[in-house]
Amino acid sequence: MDLLTVILAVIVAILTYLLLKKERVLGINNSIEKDNNKIKFVENKDYRKSINNLLDYFPEEVLILDKSKKILFNNKSSKNLFQIKSGENISSILRNPDLLNSIDQSFEGKNVSDLEIEIRNQSVLRLNITIYLDKNSLFFDQTTCVLFIRDLTEFYKFQQLKSDFVANVSHELRTPLQSIKMGLESFETNLDIKNNPEVKNLLPIMTSQSERMENLIRDLLSLSKIELQEHIRPTHEIDLIELMEYIIKTYDKIISKNDIKLKFNKIDNFKIIGDRDKLIEIFTNLIDNSIKYSDKNKEITITAKKENDLNIISVEDKGIGIPKELIHRITERFFTVDPSKSRSVGGTGLGLAIVKHLVAQHRAEMFINSVKNQGTTVEIKFKAL
Repeated sequence: MDLLTVILAVIVAILTYLLLKKERVLGINNSIEKDNNKIKFVENKDYRKSINNLLDYFPEEVLILDKSKKILFNNKSSKNLFQIKSGENISSILRNPDLLNSIDQSFEGKNVSDLEIEIRNQSVLRLNITIYLDKNSLFFDQTTCVLFIRDLTEFYKFQQLKSDFVANVSHELRTPLQSIKMGLESFETNLDIKNNPEVKNLLPIMTSQSERMENLIRDLLSLSKIELQEHIRPTHEIDLIELMEYIIKTYDKIISKNDIKLKFNKIDNFKIIGDRDKLIEIFTNLIDNSIKYSDKNKEITITAKKENDLNIISVEDKGIGIPKELIHRITERFFTVDPSKSRSVGGTGLGLAIVKHLVAQHRAEMFINSVKNQGTTVEIKFKAL
């Protein structure tokens, strides 16, 4: 055997040894990988079982859907409320176009806001629904859509009862109030009574207080109605600049009478989705407050500006302002910073409470900044169209 043959034999022997060793290592690695996968599968299975058990104890209803809207999981609360089982399609139970469309948008990766919907089956259900897209396969080995549902039916029944009560009480108050106002008007035209010194002093007070009572009844009815309808989203395209110009024009006489300047800083392309009448009520309340609590020869500034995807309207005055420690309470019903000042200008303590609920209905945000004896700025941020 020559030297070359020996060298080749050694090389073949070494390669064979290395190949066998590699196969053995690969075999061990494959075995380890299989074992790891088994462990991982068991861990995932146990983990998901624990989550599902936890969701079963949720007081709220939880549904987990696949892309075809088939129910993969539903907890005990949802079974009791909807009488449904896993495997059914959500579209056969919750027949609401907005909900079904939002589920599709969620699977497409779009951000979806909370929904408040009404479902009419054997009874009427009012539901608040939060949609969460599970991209990380926390619940199943696929991307799923999780619905967290709150049943608001009883809450709205209570709201309806409260609204009916306020409406009935307001009606009962309005009838005698009209009689009082008619009596006061007759005093105004009767010179013998009007010139009586005692009546002369009391008549303006009685007239202003009857007007304040009328405003209070109006605001109570308005607030009660707004609270009942807060879940209903506005659907109309509104040009906020055109709307603000319309509102400002209605204040021409009042501004002139009070020697107050009203300045409007406007910009182009300023549209939102909203309700025209309710937006008018928002800004009328804010401008009314600025006028009531500002001295003469002061300026009220309304400013429109953009910030990312938001359209912002601010109303700024140089009035009496609000102490810092009371700002968080200013939207509470019947709360006033200065009760005597409020009574003297005919305030009811409900204006900003009404504004707060109307802003919430528009899915907007309100921010109040104020410095005592320097003025107040109320800023409302709407989603831009």
